[in-house]
Amino acid sequence: MDLAATIAAAGSDHSGAVVSFSGVIRNHDGGRSVERLSYSAHPGAGEAIAQVAADVAAAHAGVRIAVAHRTGDLTIGDVALVAAVAAAHRAEAFAACEDLIETVKARVPIWKQQWFPDGTSEWVGL
Repeated sequence: MDLAATIAAAGSDHSGAVVSFSGVIRNHDGGRSVERLSYSAHPGAGEAIAQVAADVAAAHAGVRIAVAHRTGDLTIGDVALVAAVAAAHRAEAFAACEDLIETVKARVPIWKQQWFPDGTSEWVGL
């Protein structure tokens, strides 16, 4: 995932602020060590993430948004989600970016399976 390209896609000559977010795979969850994980997506996930971006843009007038979520096998330190929100002012950009990330996590049908050192795994977001 290319954060610089995501930022460039959101920005414009009218933007005084561009806020970006990178969701990075961490080595723990819920008090347990995590070794790796894999994201799976519903076939309509691309349309869902586009609709979320449109809805957030409509709720925060004047912002421009770029967002993408990876699927497949990822390791600790990999970036799973990138987002950039451009606005005339930083407060608008920060508010819209927070709204975007929370809404993507709530509405986009993407699930993760994470594996633990003992060989067990669990699904999250089903």
